[in-house]
Amino acid sequence: MERLLSEHWHELDADEVARLLDADLEAGLDRFEVSDRQERFGPNRLTGRRAESRLMLFLRQLHQPLVYILLAATVITAILNEWVDASVIFGVVIVNAVVGYLQESKARRAIEALANAMTVDATVIRAGERQRVPATELVPGDLVLLGSGDRVPADARLVRSRELQVDESSLTGESVPSQKGTAPLDVKTPLADRENMVYSSTLVTYGTGAGVVVATGDRSEIGRINELISTAEMLATPLTRRIATFSHWLLYAILGLSTITFAVGAFRGEPLVDMFMAAVALAVGAIPEGLPAALTITLAIGVSKMARRNAIIRRLPAVETLGSTTVICSDKTGTLTQNQMTVQRLALVDREYAVTGGGYEPRGAILEGDAPVDVAVEPRLRELLVAGEACNDARLRTGGDTTRVEGDPTEAALLVAARKADLPGDAAPPRIDTLPFESEHQYMATLHGAPESGRVVYLKGSVERVLDRCEGVWSPDGQRPLDADAVHRRAEALAGEGLRVLAFARKSLPADADGVDHADVASGLELLGLQAMIDPPRPEAEAAVAACRRAGIRVKMITGDHARTAVAIAERLGLDGAVDADGRLAASTGAELAELTDDELIEHAHRTAVFARVAPEQKLRLVEALQAPHVHGHVVAMTGDGVNDAPALRRADIGVAMGLSGTEVAKEAADMVLADDNFSSIESAVEEGRGVYGNLVKFITWTLPTNLGEGLVIFVAVLAGLRMPITPVQILWINMTTAVLMGMMLAFEPKEPGMMTRPPRDPRAPILTRPLVGRILLVGLMLLLGAFGLYELAIIQGRPVAVARTMAVNVFVFGEMFYLFNCRSLTQSMFRLGLVSNPWLLAGVATMAALQVAFTYAPPLHVAFDTAAIGAIEWLWVLGVGLAIYVVVGLEKWVGRRWSGGSRDPVRRRRGDSSETVPSAG
Repeated sequence: MERLLSEHWHELDADEVARLLDADLEAGLDRFEVSDRQERFGPNRLTGRRAESRLMLFLRQLHQPLVYILLAATVITAILNEWVDASVIFGVVIVNAVVGYLQESKARRAIEALANAMTVDATVIRAGERQRVPATELVPGDLVLLGSGDRVPADARLVRSRELQVDESSLTGESVPSQKGTAPLDVKTPLADRENMVYSSTLVTYGTGAGVVVATGDRSEIGRINELISTAEMLATPLTRRIATFSHWLLYAILGLSTITFAVGAFRGEPLVDMFMAAVALAVGAIPEGLPAALTITLAIGVSKMARRNAIIRRLPAVETLGSTTVICSDKTGTLTQNQMTVQRLALVDREYAVTGGGYEPRGAILEGDAPVDVAVEPRLRELLVAGEACNDARLRTGGDTTRVEGDPTEAALLVAARKADLPGDAAPPRIDTLPFESEHQYMATLHGAPESGRVVYLKGSVERVLDRCEGVWSPDGQRPLDADAVHRRAEALAGEGLRVLAFARKSLPADADGVDHADVASGLELLGLQAMIDPPRPEAEAAVAACRRAGIRVKMITGDHARTAVAIAERLGLDGAVDADGRLAASTGAELAELTDDELIEHAHRTAVFARVAPEQKLRLVEALQAPHVHGHVVAMTGDGVNDAPALRRADIGVAMGLSGTEVAKEAADMVLADDNFSSIESAVEEGRGVYGNLVKFITWTLPTNLGEGLVIFVAVLAGLRMPITPVQILWINMTTAVLMGMMLAFEPKEPGMMTRPPRDPRAPILTRPLVGRILLVGLMLLLGAFGLYELAIIQGRPVAVARTMAVNVFVFGEMFYLFNCRSLTQSMFRLGLVSNPWLLAGVATMAALQVAFTYAPPLHVAFDTAAIGAIEWLWVLGVGLAIYVVVGLEKWVGRRWSGGSRDPVRRRRGDSSETVPSAG
């Protein structure tokens, strides 16, 4: 039997399924057979995956080059007896490790949430008796009974169905409940269209049914998704990849220069202890101790800003990843659309009307052209709307300013359309009987009547089934002839716009009729017209998609809905991609994707904008194809709300879950949660992410010249056989105070104008472009010349070493201070940004200046740092160096802008279909 559990159950008839599973479709399994199968197949629950220990998960956070540098800095500062500095640096390491540990455990929580989704009870028939048992005890072959409100406990092949509808959106992405039946289907029928199957964790919304369990636990569809989640690789973000590359480079450079420094001094016969301390001083100077803290603080500020724009970040690096995004793969229902079916067209045989307003709020009007229509004087239109309200089991509940739906979304849309025409709730005569919707008939009928009005049947269903039963068109002044072909053409035109079309008809019955059956509606009906509806796009989503296009970000729709509906919404939103022979957006279905090789899929995914009817593993495969590093190497943001989205959310560079409609599984697998389920919030978050990355680049561009200058000062002093102009403890003072009081203030720098009009960064580009590296070298050399020059000048003029070193320290501090104002924008003058647009920076500079005065004149600090007071002339020299740095960098930026025609970014390069703007684009 284990082999049989892999069969395509949907292609078999019910009797064959029962035979293969040794099941009884009436009495179910007996108690002994259930016990035997429970031993063979195990409990109906998801198997927990073997995971690394918590200790290894924590230690893995320390396995990074930058952390090695920080640990080395901790040891070095401890050797120098600078216990406070050592504790601070080590504290940064531990905090970062704890944050990483907590965030990386989210995959475990995702699987636990998935397992919890299956902990329900089930109604079964065993040994001819109806029983209620825990779902975990189900086995293949069990006969399960389903009713409205039940959670489906296991994958089952339906053997009986009466009006059964199942909400499978969490598994398939389908926007409306699926109608279920029992007839065998073609073997190639995709999962979303398997009407004779129900799947674990989905929800019965209407009707009743019975099914034979065919898969439990890990063998079910949700079990397969669990496997995808646990095996999907969580990629490093673009920022962490760049930081890792940068850290490796920095590690090798520091070790190389320190080794050369020690070797040169030893070769010249200097005391080994002195040379060791010189090498330590160079290493301390070259290590950017403030970088991890700046990274964390800048990202945390970005988290706060995004939260105010309805984007809740669950993992800090995701803030920057949004700024790097080149492709957004979005679900359709609820994200790009309102997730509320809305009637938009009403069609009589000779006239057509538009319905304004969206969603379930009954605000809107019925228009013919641009003119409002009064249905009181349009009896045919009124009767069409009455039919939609009468042949209906949904309810609208109004509370406060909102309207809540009870029942099928399609039927709710019909009620709202009637309300927009100001029809009263009792426009139709009282209901006497109902012929419920069944998938094999594709229609619903209701019988209405009152003593004074006789009996009338209203019929609602698919265009084909309703037209087959009509012999004319209803009119208050007598029946008119029916042109069925014209009605079909009208319906096809509406369907071509992605609208779901329903036909309506009526028939009079004898006044004494007290019921309705299929024979009553088999013929003799009069057509009323068509109502066409769609889940409309969010009004703000179109603007957000346009903003993404201007920013060079491609938006792709990946949905479980029908291709025609998906294309209609995509075209309304302005998505850009390959087109078909008719000039419309081309859509690929899951069945088509399954036929493509991996290499073919990479190019196909790059060109195509709409993907419909896709399975969970295909969503994951699409994300992997877009990320392929050897081709386009996109940075992919993936949105989703269902269980079926979780593997792709985890694999994407940034997974975005829906906060309102999303399942807990999707939220746990995601990096970011949208509080309002709105695509426009993603666009806002991308803008914030670009700003965050821009500020990080500004900090790195600002801090590295100091580390370079400090290292070069020590290196040149050793090469020249001179006393070191600054000591290790003075270097630590410079690095720690300036990073906290000045560098961190760049994290509060407002976003520069035009952030979302520039293309995304090349994900393969380094953090620092060539122009920025050149600027860092330029400023580092100026700091070297200024500090070393003033130190030697002071020594030549006979000033004490403590005074000379104090001057050198102040050159670094005030040189950084002047350079800081040039780093507020890497391309523009600070005057264009506004002198007071970042008050935090001004406060930090003022505090640093006061602290540096204390460093220069406070006796206790003289003792701690071996410094001395300096005079006014020395201050003029120090400030002159700082001013020179500001002027030279300002000129360099001005020349760059002139060279590129007035809007120069440090580098703009072409890459495939997009260009890169670095780094002011953020």
